[in-house]
Amino acid sequence: MNVRPMVLIAVLVFVNPQDIVFAHTPCPGIHVKILDIRNSAGTVACALFESPDGFPSEFLHSATHVMIIKIRKAQARCDFEDVPPGTYAMVVIHDENMNGKLDANLLGIPTEGYGFSKDAKKWFGTPTFSDASFLYDGQNVDLTMSLHY
Repeated sequence: MNVRPMVLIAVLVFVNPQDIVFAHTPCPGIHVKILDIRNSAGTVACALFESPDGFPSEFLHSATHVMIIKIRKAQARCDFEDVPPGTYAMVVIHDENMNGKLDANLLGIPTEGYGFSKDAKKWFGTPTFSDASFLYDGQNVDLTMSLHY
C-alpha cells in the first residue's frame, strides 16, 4: 500500500476539518463596524483620511481610502487592509438616497447619518482632523462607529 494515502488519512483523523477550511489569518488593517444605522436604504461611505486636507466634507476627493458599502439588515462593516502605519481620521456617512454626499437642510444640519472616529463631536460645525485622529500601528484594529441623525 502506498504511504501517501496513509499519511493523508492520519492527518484527517487527527485534525479538525473546520481548522483546515476556516484557517486563515485576517490581513492587518482597520476594521470598522458601523452601529446605529436607522434603515437599510442606500449605502454607507467610509472614508479614511491621513491628513486634514479635505476632512471631512471632501471625502470622495481627499480621503486616502474610500469604501462604499451596501447596507444589509441595517448593518455595515468597512475593512481597510494593507494600510501603512500612521495617524488617521475616519468619517462615515449614511447616503440614504445614494447621491454621493451628506444631505443637509436649509440650516446646514445633516438629514442623513454621519459619524467620526473617536466619536468626535462639536457643538457647532464639524470636528477637525485632530479631534477624530487616531494612531494606527499597522496591526489589526477593530473600531466601532455610531451614526448620528
